Amino acid sequence: MAAVTMRLPAVRPPLSSSAPRGGEKHLVAPGDTITTDTGYMRGHGTYVEDDKLIASVAGVVERVNKLVCVRALKGRYNGEIGDIVVGRITEVQQKRWKVETNSRLDSVLLLSSINLPGGELRRKSAEDELAMRDYLQEGDLISAEVQSIFSDGAVSLHTRSLKYGKLAQGVLVQVSPSLVKRQKTHFHDLPCGASVILGNNGFIWIYPTPEQKDDEAGGYTANLEPVPLSDREVISRLRNCIVALVTHKMMLFDTSILYCYEASLPHQIKDILKPEVTEEIVLEARQRLLDSEG
Repeated sequence: MAAVTMRLPAVRPPLSSSAPRGGEKHLVAPGDTITTDTGYMRGHGTYVEDDKLIASVAGVVERVNKLVCVRALKGRYNGEIGDIVVGRITEVQQKRWKVETNSRLDSVLLLSSINLPGGELRRKSAEDELAMRDYLQEGDLISAEVQSIFSDGAVSLHTRSLKYGKLAQGVLVQVSPSLVKRQKTHFHDLPCGASVILGNNGFIWIYPTPEQKDDEAGGYTANLEPVPLSDREVISRLRNCIVALVTHKMMLFDTSILYCYEASLPHQIKDILKPEVTEEIVLEARQRLLDSEG
């Protein structure tokens, strides 16, 4: 019989807020008054009533000069132009693919918004339209960039760069979009031997770092060679570290993930998700982040 681990309930001290030094995060619920100062401008997640600025969603208050908005702690992805996203093809239509990107509506990838294999740039023909399923078919995972937002809020994507395209071997982790920190780049080759794509839509892709960049395929051939055990162990450890950070509502970016990975090394991969181990490694990663900021 397989061994079963049983754990009695225990009182654990609450973790300190993951807010950076200089103040606690201001959490509000719908209907809470944020401020009565009429000098502030209303942003997303707020409304004005009786000269009071009131939260319409549960989340964190963010202020940029005089603009006040509330970033929801949980919710669907609201696309912004230039965002990097990871998505799954759900349907092949005429001259377009439908893509699941954790938005309220399916995103759209137009045939005219992709690079052909090899990075070839030319007008798309009827032959290209007939071959659409050869490039991407239902179930394929892709990385892409948000090109525009339609009037109904749907997102239009493009893959006009060899760094975007079909994703081959790796692990997909789905988190709340609010936990992914916006950075200049969302493609990171970590020193531990694996790479991550931190999609702004909350889809995170972890995969073995390729030894060489294969630009000939234009992002539409999947490498199906067996992944070595050592790489699979690194990917599994990174996946559990990301889940641990999400459990304690810590922002996800390359440094926080790397610090958490290094803090988890003394532990077995399967033990990382035990509550007491999760708390230990997250506290260590958080302390290193605070030390580096200081």
